Amino acid sequence: MLENAKQKKQLGRPKAGTSRDLRQDLLATSLDLLNEGGPGALSMREVARRAGCTHQAPYHYFADRESILAALVCDGFENLAHQLRLANDLFATKGARATLVASAKAYVGFALAQPSVFRIMFRPDMCDPFRFPQVIESSGRARAQLNRLNKIVYDTKAKASSATILWSHVHGLSCLLVDGPLLGQFQNARQRQAHLRAVAEQFADLTQSILPA
Repeated sequence: MLENAKQKKQLGRPKAGTSRDLRQDLLATSLDLLNEGGPGALSMREVARRAGCTHQAPYHYFADRESILAALVCDGFENLAHQLRLANDLFATKGARATLVASAKAYVGFALAQPSVFRIMFRPDMCDPFRFPQVIESSGRARAQLNRLNKIVYDTKAKASSATILWSHVHGLSCLLVDGPLLGQFQNARQRQAHLRAVAEQFADLTQSILPA
């Protein structure tokens, strides 16, 4: 009995000589559940079962279900910030228009690639940012890249309102393609990407045509 209890207690901990990162395994499992059934499919017990560890093992890393969601949201914002940073870095060699197009592809492309995470990233009812300062920090890094784009496009004429216009463009298109009326308009990912490119190019042309002198 004591030996069985000891074995159960050790479930979820890396065995000697192995390199299992249980926290990452739990997050990967949580992401799978989120992709399969949305936030309602994710519970501490089910995460533990699917990850092959004891029911108590997830609590060594996450206080509760919302803490897991917070970690997924943080990863999402960090990924988004990275993609936007790469797009903005094109400005030095490609110019403002190409950067604007690349930024749209990066933002909407992220939403299309990770729709389940994208859906909860902007929902405080799923993950309260005031409870998780790290969410505020990671979302701030993504927002900083959008502000950087605003300055790239509008230079000294950049305003808070122009930043909102740029954000509305990419976020609105993301919502239309992920959950909105455009969701069923295209038969496959290739068609969605083609539509994204066309919209991004036209928006860039329109923005450049009305830029203040």
